[in-house]
Amino acid sequence: MAIEWKGIFPAFTTKFTSSDELDLPLFGKNLDAQVAAGIDGVILGGSLGEASTISIAEKETLTRYAVEKVQGKIPVVLNIAEGATSEAVKQAAAAAKWGAKGLMLLPPMRYKSDEKETAAFFKTVAASTDLPIMIYNNPVDYKIEVTLDIFEQLSAYPNVQAVKESTRDVSNVTRMINRFGDRFKILCGVDTLAMEEIMLGANGWVGGLVCAFPEETVAVYRLTKAGRIEEALAIYRWFLPLLELDLHPKLVQYIKLAEAQVGLGSEAVRAPRLPLEGKEREQILKVINTALANRPKLPVY
Repeated sequence: MAIEWKGIFPAFTTKFTSSDELDLPLFGKNLDAQVAAGIDGVILGGSLGEASTISIAEKETLTRYAVEKVQGKIPVVLNIAEGATSEAVKQAAAAAKWGAKGLMLLPPMRYKSDEKETAAFFKTVAASTDLPIMIYNNPVDYKIEVTLDIFEQLSAYPNVQAVKESTRDVSNVTRMINRFGDRFKILCGVDTLAMEEIMLGANGWVGGLVCAFPEETVAVYRLTKAGRIEEALAIYRWFLPLLELDLHPKLVQYIKLAEAQVGLGSEAVRAPRLPLEGKEREQILKVINTALANRPKLPVY
């Protein structure tokens, strides 16, 4: 399956049982809801998927399960976030074996590589696999910027096809388009900037709150792309307090609480993360429940 790299790609949460095992039935329930809402692909093992705490065996289980579950309706994309280039290459090969149809690739983890090293890392992984690749550009959280000059070098690799744009600078959408045209598809990776970046020409949205609110997320994207801006904006304004939960270091706990409230997940997280409690939980729950009490009726599109 070729990937078009457009539309809605949830950065999917990893569901756990109370005994800290993978909760595949709950994972599948949410995945079914996402597909029914009209998402265009799913990304496993990202930051929101608690990538740093899940094992290679668990990644394999999740990937094979998702591939079987979606039955070719959408592409399953596996995130790679590794410190060693050799390990990233191994995981790219494993992803293909497990049935993934694409990769999301972060710069090297834990070492702040310079521009030459960052480019070499991406080139080595890209050259090792035929899978389509989306580069994750998030200098705010990961301290390494994938510059336009790096993308210039990566343009020589046909399977490097897209960017998850998380620089927090909406102007970067225009910079990418001005320099590369449509060579790289651009997917907004910051929930609170999604509609703005789509209006500027982004091709899609790698979402967080979509895990709990797939229908609203798809509606904002499709209405915006159709030029029905007022209708999209009405949903987006309602959505914003929820989307802001994606910007916090505890985004995993916050989004999992939202999933639990809508019946698409649980609050179970893996240590060192701990479930929310006390005043903090009450505050986040208030945001979620206020939104649920005022949930908009979506237009036909």
